[in-house]
Amino acid sequence: MSRIVEITILSAEDLRINGKPLKKKALVSVGGTETKMSTEGGSWPSWKEKLVVEVPLHASFIVAEVKCRSLTGMKSIGMARVPVSDFVGGYVPENEVHFLSYRMWDSRVRRNGILNISVRVKAVPPVKGMPICIGSNALTGVATGIPVCYN
Repeated sequence: MSRIVEITILSAEDLRINGKPLKKKALVSVGGTETKMSTEGGSWPSWKEKLVVEVPLHASFIVAEVKCRSLTGMKSIGMARVPVSDFVGGYVPENEVHFLSYRMWDSRVRRNGILNISVRVKAVPPVKGMPICIGSNALTGVATGIPVCYN
């Protein structure tokens, strides 16, 4: 069971490689789906690209990774862990758009920029009801929690 989540990769800020500002174009990978290379290179890229990913119901985080092309292939610049609790549950309905920013960390666990995204839950699997007893007539109904009998 999973939910369908639409993540719009907006931009990144202050990306660096070995402490120096990034001069190459970059892309973002989330859940096996990737954006196109940023239209402008540099340490402040923007994408404004929507990615649709499946997130398991038991997942705590979604990992977003920023990469650039190097001589040896794709090089990871930084990654951000996006808590699912930031856009599921709470006070705002799940189908609302959430604008979020996250600190990114490189492979040596050093701060490396900020990733700006928006997230919207597109589809959640239906919750199956459970029969309950109401009153002495034992009328049946549907609950989304624990079965309860009232006297």
